[in-house]
Amino acid sequence: MSRKVYVAGVGMIPFKKPGTSDTYDVMGETAVRQALADAGVAYDDVQQAYAGYVYGDSTCGQKALYRVGMTGIPVINVNNNCATGSSALFLARQAVASGAVDCALAVGFEFMGPGALRSVWTDRASALERALDATDELIGKTEGMSNAIRQFAGAGMSHMKKYGTKLETFAAIRAKASRHAEHNPLAVFRNVVTTEDVMAAPMLWEGVLTRLMACPPTCGAAAAIVVSEDFARKHGLRTDVLIGGQSITTDTPSTYEGHDMIRVVGFDMTRAAAKSAYEQAGIGPEDIQVIELHDCFAQNELITYEGLGLCAEGAGEKLVNDGDNTYGGKWVVNPSGGLLSKGHPLGATGLAQCFELTHQLRGDVDKRQVQGARNALAHNVGLGGACVVTIYQKVA
Repeated sequence: MSRKVYVAGVGMIPFKKPGTSDTYDVMGETAVRQALADAGVAYDDVQQAYAGYVYGDSTCGQKALYRVGMTGIPVINVNNNCATGSSALFLARQAVASGAVDCALAVGFEFMGPGALRSVWTDRASALERALDATDELIGKTEGMSNAIRQFAGAGMSHMKKYGTKLETFAAIRAKASRHAEHNPLAVFRNVVTTEDVMAAPMLWEGVLTRLMACPPTCGAAAAIVVSEDFARKHGLRTDVLIGGQSITTDTPSTYEGHDMIRVVGFDMTRAAAKSAYEQAGIGPEDIQVIELHDCFAQNELITYEGLGLCAEGAGEKLVNDGDNTYGGKWVVNPSGGLLSKGHPLGATGLAQCFELTHQLRGDVDKRQVQGARNALAHNVGLGGACVVTIYQKVA
């Protein structure tokens, strides 16, 4: 049995730089209360909750949700690296689709420190050990450079070598993100930068990556209420945004057998998750109007165009040059500003994508509105690995 699942309500707080935000439990509470109010339901109506975060102790989800209420419901804590928020949403949707519950909550939050991502565990092997070994093999040792840069910028370098992609193309993607974020009051960076500004920023990897091509560490929270059709009808809730397809994938042997950094950072997970989500929704990439994808680095945005089937492998640069990633083109990619400008609080990112796309399909985001949006796609990837692709559809 698989029932239709609707996004009844969403909430999201403004993303902020580390050191300027509330504590994680306050952020999570605020986003949940917003989602409940947006849906028009009480916390007592929620039957299960899934809380996503990466940097935190076990049961942080309970600490945040107990501020909203202590109703005794199951609270499941989720950690799937940068795909955590969408993984929490996947579980909430699955609980409703299966008939286990009629109303579920997904919340994601992150309280991050400044600087590059790093593990807090130093007394055990890294969960990313295999990916890091592959990175060492493919691009060699790079002293003083974060692993995230080595991996994602390394994937961009692979694309440049294989297809002749220019560094300026990645800079243009970053500039596009800033133009979109200008109209998003919840984004951490709203200043507009040009392609030239991005190219002139300090080089983090000579000829491969400038500082502005990498997303900033961010604190924030977002939440969503998902419900069955029967529950929505009974309680008079909105049913205008349907989760038409959703897939979560993990790595297959091709991630490493391909001996290519593009594969190491999740290209094949993306392709498989997208294929499954399209099939579930009964549409293809040509039917999508608006996309929120995982642009942790500008390089990953271009690679993801190809993984999602927006264009052939190697054709991402042409898509950018043709303007098919922004208003007036075939797709509007990251109207929120994406991770590059909106910010990337790891546990909240996938649910922030849900927030943006739900409002896009409702048609109420003012200057960043994608006109005529009926099908929307979210892509959220975490190394180690997990990838979630979700298709949201407007219901007449």
